[in-house]
Amino acid sequence: VQLQASGGGLVQAGESLRLSCAVSRGIFSINRMGWYRQAPGKQRELVASITSGGSTNYADSVKGRFTISRDNAKNSVYLQMVSLKPEDTAVYYCNAEVWPPLKNYWGQGTLVTVSS
Repeated sequence: VQLQASGGGLVQAGESLRLSCAVSRGIFSINRMGWYRQAPGKQRELVASITSGGSTNYADSVKGRFTISRDNAKNSVYLQMVSLKPEDTAVYYCNAEVWPPLKNYWGQGTLVTVSS
């Protein structure tokens, strides 16, 4: 499985961005897709995830501001981010989990910078 993330950029606080993750195979067969982020000097953390059944999960810090969605027809997953804050600045990674057995796949990351 190959993942290609895009959509990052430099925005001001309060603005919006939409990240896209293009997947090399049908995402209907992928158990869970997720977006992670890693800020400088910090560990990578889960931002949002969505299962093949459509169940979503969000980090507390982004609830109400970020929305994850998937388009099976386009083999893509999206992360809509609104009301961005400087603390959202990070490299955002797309992730795919397939099981059994558990396998993790990662995209190359896209940089989001939010200025105050």
